[in-house]
Amino acid sequence: MKRSEPHCILITGATGALGGALAEAYAAPGVTLILHGRDQVVLHALAARCEAKGATTHLHDADAAERESWHASLVEVATAYPIDLAIACAGVNLHPPGPGHVESWPEAAALMEVNILATLALVEALLPGMRARGAGQIALLSSLAAFYGLPLTPAYSASKAALKAYGESLRGWLAPAGISVNVVMPGYVDSAMCRAMPGPKPFLWAAVPAAQVIKRGLAANRARITFPRLLALGCWSLSVLPPALSGLVLRLLRYGP
Repeated sequence: MKRSEPHCILITGATGALGGALAEAYAAPGVTLILHGRDQVVLHALAARCEAKGATTHLHDADAAERESWHASLVEVATAYPIDLAIACAGVNLHPPGPGHVESWPEAAALMEVNILATLALVEALLPGMRARGAGQIALLSSLAAFYGLPLTPAYSASKAALKAYGESLRGWLAPAGISVNVVMPGYVDSAMCRAMPGPKPFLWAAVPAAQVIKRGLAANRARITFPRLLALGCWSLSVLPPALSGLVLRLLRYGP
């Protein structure tokens, strides 16, 4: 079932390449964009571009890694604005320093705080208002790495798998309340974070076409929005193959030490 056009949209991580592209994709007269990001220079420049397209913008710079203040800021936003669509784009990446090592505990814990717990806080803050209105849509940015954990990015893959499972669970639970939940699972989208990731990056997409695919998928209320198709098929296949074979494939493709 298609959803009506959203008029009040919250985007976390809007200063990232994909979050920014999504903001500009939705910017239009009559649209209110609530944009979250930590880089104030980038955030204000993004707001100016969105306003040039006719949108109204409100900016927020709460730190997703600070649990209590992050949740409080989200409750404040959800109370002040009738949010139709929330897109949880805020996220960080991490990789082991070398073969035989894993990510340090402080760094891995910080990643889980931003990638998982900040998203759970967002959902919890939004639900009272969406339930009262009997409508709303929440998009969780996962990754194709959620299908099968990549050896080069264990903590990141785990966080994206958690978001996939969480979003799929929420979709069934919240549907009777008129609230849609969509799991967005992109492949490699060009950004500073993507470029910092180790390993090959096949089928690398620019942020603008990726945002358009996501926008169309959300309008169609697709449960999973996966792209590019060939890479999505390959990652899904890894999840159904015997683990020994999946591991061999990844090593042959240079996704392992």
